[in-house]
Amino acid sequence: MSNVVVLDNGGGLIKAGQGGERDPAVVIPNCLYRPLTSKKFLHPSTTTEEDLTSAAIRRPIDRGYLINPDLQRDIWSHLLNSLLHVSPSSSSLLLTEPLFSLPSIQRSTDELIFEDFGFNSLFVADSPSLVHLYESSRRPDSLLSEAQCSLVVDCGFSFTHVAPVFQNCTLNYGVKRIDLGGKALTNYLKELVSYRSINVMDETFLMDDVKEKLCFVSLDVETDLQIARKQGKDNLFRCTYVLPDGVTHKKGYVKDPEAAQRHLRASPSAAMEPNKETYQLETIAKTEERKREFDLINERFLVPEMIFQPADLGMNEAGLAECIVRAVNSCHPYLRPHYIDRWKYIVSSICRKTVSLIPGPLDCINPNLRDDTVIYSHSDILNFRQKDLRPLVPHEYQVKITTQNDPILDVWRGGSLLASSPNFESTCVTKAEYEEHGSARCRRRFFH
Repeated sequence: MSNVVVLDNGGGLIKAGQGGERDPAVVIPNCLYRPLTSKKFLHPSTTTEEDLTSAAIRRPIDRGYLINPDLQRDIWSHLLNSLLHVSPSSSSLLLTEPLFSLPSIQRSTDELIFEDFGFNSLFVADSPSLVHLYESSRRPDSLLSEAQCSLVVDCGFSFTHVAPVFQNCTLNYGVKRIDLGGKALTNYLKELVSYRSINVMDETFLMDDVKEKLCFVSLDVETDLQIARKQGKDNLFRCTYVLPDGVTHKKGYVKDPEAAQRHLRASPSAAMEPNKETYQLETIAKTEERKREFDLINERFLVPEMIFQPADLGMNEAGLAECIVRAVNSCHPYLRPHYIDRWKYIVSSICRKTVSLIPGPLDCINPNLRDDTVIYSHSDILNFRQKDLRPLVPHEYQVKITTQNDPILDVWRGGSLLASSPNFESTCVTKAEYEEHGSARCRRRFFH
């Protein structure tokens, strides 16, 4: 069996490594960037810490699909030669691809793999099926493994998919898509902060960090909006983010990490106790330092609320709860009760730079949550807004959600598990088959 390279090629991050390993060897942004101190675009580094203030970004993937094959070739070449140190001519490739990829994009991808890099063979998989495979193997005694079906919520960089999976195959006719992902959330946060505080429209990397560290999903938006209007220490949501200065700090940071977690505490009175040390630091803060800071209040929960209520922004899109119900109803009538009552929802967040570190989004779908949520949650968040999903589901069915410990890497781990299976090579398309039959015919092997 030849060496297998597992490549989870997301719109925000690339996860790559050898098949059979527990974790990927490399996790880097899928882009080139040009800092203000450089005259050319650079590859993301896994070792050095760059000052990415106002950095220009070029991405090969837009709205989930490959639009710049030449740029993707450049990124993959750097990944394979400089980071993984593998020879494509003696390796097979397992590649993740978004659902409903266009034939022209598939042909461009195959040309990159077989003609430009010269891989021995190729296997193409979608993220929902790999998540299902990994979760069923990780919990062999669970109901998921027995039923061999799940409903995967894939919140990615460009959009969100709700995909039913049956026996490791994604049912394409039941897949529903929301044209909202982490990129849209970051852009919306940039607009809010730029309008209310300081212009950050060019600070993509910076605002990604703000979103991941400070944003959360509200369990009751109306109540939280009332709290956000309060002044002083009664406002549990006010938090300060400090911008990098390029000398002492090359990355931004939360001024008071403890204050950022106050809304998660069980006792509101305890959450409102002032931090004396923080108060003293703020008292002696210099004026020039305050110029590098901005406060977030209701932006922290209004931005993730887009996923649940996109119509509030004038978008003709269904919310996540309604999208889940539509996906279930698109399946065969005999399968619907099983998806809701017996089969579990497996929740996956694909891209770290998207919505994957926002606390608690899918807590808002399950009344009996435990563990981490779909998008990095805290174990303190055990309740959720039943008003989103519960009224849409027949009362005789129970809603069950299984969440992932590491939604960033679990898709890659599923691919690594598949690549280490004994019959993996027999399911791949070889370079000889591609040269003989062409891309369109070879792609039929991966039809789900």
